[in-house]
Amino acid sequence: MKKICSISLICLIIDQFIKLLITINFKLYEGIVVIPNFFSIIRVHNTGAAWSFLTGNTFALILLSLLALVAIYLFFIKNTELKKLEKIIYGVLIGGILGNLIDRIFRGYVVDFLDFQIFKYNFPVFNFADICIVLSVLAILILQFGGKKSEDVKDN
Repeated sequence: MKKICSISLICLIIDQFIKLLITINFKLYEGIVVIPNFFSIIRVHNTGAAWSFLTGNTFALILLSLLALVAIYLFFIKNTELKKLEKIIYGVLIGGILGNLIDRIFRGYVVDFLDFQIFKYNFPVFNFADICIVLSVLAILILQFGGKKSEDVKDN
């Protein structure tokens, strides 16, 4: 559990530090183009979750985040012998959830700043915590469902 907490704390600190830099250096909706027609950094405030899901429902999103943290602990971490990679993955996931949770509790919104446009589609603006959450969930799914062979299948 110590390794998971340490990794979570590192991800949380990185997330909050970047968000602090963004809020100090950019006004709302202000940004810079890093790579034209592909990548910009722009400060936006998101009161919802991914793709503005549950926009304006800060309390519900706080509650969902807290429930997710409890569920992750009870069903995946508590009383489980985790491998080193799994500890890293869960640490990154928890750090990402905490990063956005802290924003929602103390700001009432999440600070987003990474803006990508790919094939003329402008993706919703996101942040470091979102990256932590998405990549760790993908890694968990790959570990759980990817590449496992059923023991019931016999070679003929």
